[in-house]
Amino acid sequence: MARLGGRMRQWVRQIGLGFMLAPVAAPGLAQGWEAPARGSELRADLMDAIRPHAEWMLGAPVEFVVNDLRVRGDRAVAMLVAQRPGGGVIDVARSPMVARGEFAPEIADIAHIEAFYVRSGRTWVALHWAIGATDPWFAWEPICAEFGALIPEYCR
Repeated sequence: MARLGGRMRQWVRQIGLGFMLAPVAAPGLAQGWEAPARGSELRADLMDAIRPHAEWMLGAPVEFVVNDLRVRGDRAVAMLVAQRPGGGVIDVARSPMVARGEFAPEIADIAHIEAFYVRSGRTWVALHWAIGATDPWFAWEPICAEFGALIPEYCR
C-alpha cells in the first residue's frame, strides 16, 4: 500500500507539473487558441491563403516570417513580415502596390502584414488583411466581434 501511495504522489506531482508548464509550453492554449507548428500543414495552408495577396501587392515571390499565428476553430490571425526567399528584404518603395499608386511608400518601409482568416470548407480564406498599416486597424468592433477571442489584447 505504501508503494502505491508513493506512485500516486509521483503521478500527482507529474500531473501538477504538466498543468503548471502548459501555459509556458503552449501559451495559446491558456487563451483558447493554438499556434500551428512550423512545418505543419495548417501553417502552410494559412501562409498559402495570404500569399497571392502579398505577391500582388509586393511582387513575387514572397515568403513569410511569422511573428504570431493563432487559430481557434474556423478563425485564424497572422502577424507576418513578407520577405524574398532566403531572407531578402522587400523594397516597399519599388513594389507593385506603390507603382500602381495603391500605397504611399513613406507610410511604411517594412512589409508587415496582418491577416484575418476564415475557414470555408477545407479552405482557409484571408478575409481581412493589410500591408504596412501604421496602427492596429483591426481593433474595431466588427473585427473584434468575429476574431476577438484570438486578439483579446486588442479587443476589450
